Order: sequence, then C-alpha cells, then structure tokens
Amino acid sequence: MIIEKLLLQVLIVLSPVLIYSVISNGKKEPRFPFLMVFYMLAGVLCIVFSYQTFGLYWDLRYVIVVCAFLYGGVRTGWVVFAVLMLTRTIYGGDHLPFAYLCITSAALAAYFFQAKYQQVVTKWKKVLFTIALSLVPVVIQVTITMILVSQHALPVMDESVLASYLFYYVLVIIIAAGFITLLHEAVNERRRMQEEIIRAEKFNTLAGLAASIAHEVRNPLTVVKGFLQLMKEDDKSTNQQYFSLVLNELGRAENIINDYLSFAKPELKSVENVKLLETVQEIQALLQPYAIKEGVHLNELHDIEEGLLVKADRNQLKQALINFVKNAIEATPNGGNVSLIVQQTGNMVTVHISDTGKGMNKEELSRIGSLFYTTKDKGTGLGTMVSIRIIEAMAGMVTFKSKELVGTTVSVSLPVQKEPATIHSINDKKKEAM
Repeated sequence: MIIEKLLLQVLIVLSPVLIYSVISNGKKEPRFPFLMVFYMLAGVLCIVFSYQTFGLYWDLRYVIVVCAFLYGGVRTGWVVFAVLMLTRTIYGGDHLPFAYLCITSAALAAYFFQAKYQQVVTKWKKVLFTIALSLVPVVIQVTITMILVSQHALPVMDESVLASYLFYYVLVIIIAAGFITLLHEAVNERRRMQEEIIRAEKFNTLAGLAASIAHEVRNPLTVVKGFLQLMKEDDKSTNQQYFSLVLNELGRAENIINDYLSFAKPELKSVENVKLLETVQEIQALLQPYAIKEGVHLNELHDIEEGLLVKADRNQLKQALINFVKNAIEATPNGGNVSLIVQQTGNMVTVHISDTGKGMNKEELSRIGSLFYTTKDKGTGLGTMVSIRIIEAMAGMVTFKSKELVGTTVSVSLPVQKEPATIHSINDKKKEAM
C-alpha cells in the first residue's frame, strides 16, 4: 500500500514543473509567481495524500521544500515552507514537533546551500546535490523514528515491516528528487535555447542592416578624411587646430563603423591553436597599468595546465577578452577587485572575468549585448556585441551573471583542443631564454 501512495506522491512532486513548463513555453519568465503557487499546492497535496501508519506521515514534502528554494528562489522557498508548516499544524498528531524539526531542517539546508547550488554546472551534479539536500530531513526523521521505536513510543507491531517502509521511503525520495531536478534542468535548457534562437535572429537582422549602412557611410567618409589630410598639409594658417579636431572626430566615427562591420561579420584571419593561459596572462600584464590608474586590483588565478590550447584567432580573442576586462575595470570603484579566473570543465575551458562593481538588476542584465545598450556614460554598446560575436565565431559562448551591489561575472567558454605531443610551457620558454 505504501508503494502506491509514494508513487502518487512522486506524480504530485513532478506536477509543478510539468504544469509550469506548459504555461511558460516559448515565453519569458512570467510576472505572476506561478512556480511558487504550484509548489504550495503540491506541498499541501503531499500532506493531504500522505500515507499514515505507525503514527507517522509518509510523504515527499521535503523534496518540495528543497526544490522551491533551489529553483524558485529564497522568497518562494520560505513561502512554501510557511504553507507546509501551517498545513502540517492543521493535521496535528502526536509527533508534530518532530515534523516541524524535519521540515525546518529541509528549508535551512536548501537556504544555506542555494547559492552554492547555482554555481554547479552539470545537471548530474545538480541531481546529486538535490538528492543530498532532500535526504537531510529524511536522515533526521529516520533517526527519530528509530529512537521512538527503541523507547516503545511508536505502535510498531513488526519492526521488519517498518524497516521495509523506511527503505521504500528513502528510495522514492531519491527517485523523486532526481526526476524533478532533471525536469527543471530540461525546462531551463529549453528556455535558454529559445532565447538563443531569438537572439541569433536579432543578430542576423541587425548584422545585415549594420553591414549595408557601414559600407555606404565609410566610403564617403574615407574620401572626406583623405582630402582633409591634404588640406591640412597645404594650409599654413591658424586653421590647423580645426583640421586636427575634425580628423580626430572622423577617426572616431571610422572606428565606430569598423565596429559595426566587425559585428556584422567577425573576420577570423588566422585561426590556430592558442595557449589560452599565456594569452590571459598577456592581457593581465597589458591592462595592469590601466587598472592601477583606475585604482583597481587586477588578479589572475588558474586551475588548468599552462599548455592548454584553444582553436582561435589570437588577435581577435585578445580583442574580445581585453574589451570584457576593460569593461570590468571601468565598472569597478576605486579600491575594488577584478579577477581573471581560468578553469576547465570537461572539454570546455572558461575564463571568468569578475568585478566588484555596482552590478546590474535583472532587466539590465537581460539587455547586455543588445545593440546601442550600455551602462557607461559614453559608448554605443557595440564593443560587447562585437566581442560576443567574435567568441561565437570561434565556437565559444559568453554568459553574464550579475547581482546588484555585489558585482558582475562574464564567463567566456571555448572548446579545448588536443595538446600536441611536444609542447613547451611558459616556464620552459623562460628557462630556455636564460
């Protein structure tokens, strides 16, 4: 009987994600907190349809609490926790304090590890993470049950039956936690793919428009600039200062047009195997004086081999990374920190560029990489778009994470190339030079 009840509980646990995925299909994050409401209803249903025996309630409410924190956020988690506590109070029972303790332990475990959970990359690690958090209150419940049995405080006629119930209960908890995590990750992955398709369509439209306009404007601009240079050489009057001013402004306009062309179609002139760590260290050395001038500490940390290679256009890669690092330095106040962290995950290597600036809210973060959008006082927003296009042209990916008053992290991921048989590290080169 307990198996049938627990399987029904699994269906109840999975229902919030299934219904939410249907409602949010092809749409942005809904303004109404549907996920919170669905989790509240699922938690109540878990208690209503729980299997009651030996004076205990056998249900999967802990999985609901944990996932509400991990996927709905802190506010959703505490609201669901409060609703479950109220529902369990209404049902009462002899062991109500123990029920409070178990639900609270699930909420606290999920709350304290929620930030750590967001840093987990692979879905299978997330599955294990969710299972581990869901088992925290279960361990407490099983321990309390065994203590009550040993003190003859539970009406248990057959301890072997209770042991089988505990085994099935733990097994179903693991299955439910694993399935709901996989469902959540599938929904999130589908949303990311839809956003990527929409962004790619926008990019293609804007790229064609940018290329056509830039070509048409650059030709007459080049002619005007050339004639002004000739006039400057011939003119010996006091108008020299005006020629310099006009030429500087024309040069700035030309740079903007070149950015448009780079955005429209990034040109990878020389694709080769590049030592990523060496490139990152060069960028740090290049921008260190600029960081010092701005009063910012620029640090570099790595957890990869020095000879690790990526297939890229070295100059274009440096251009993109320099742009991201400069943005981070400019967004960081005096005395702040900018970190370049290089890590390898599977067949991908990622450069995390983190700053301690003012950060961005969700709306600002969603607009990063959009044409003409920038958080700077001066700028067109083209630099970030060009850098993203360059990385994508190298089969890479750029992601942004930000939190207000905490800072922003730009993650540049590129596929790793197989290392050649003979490769010298940076330290080897230094030794050879000596």
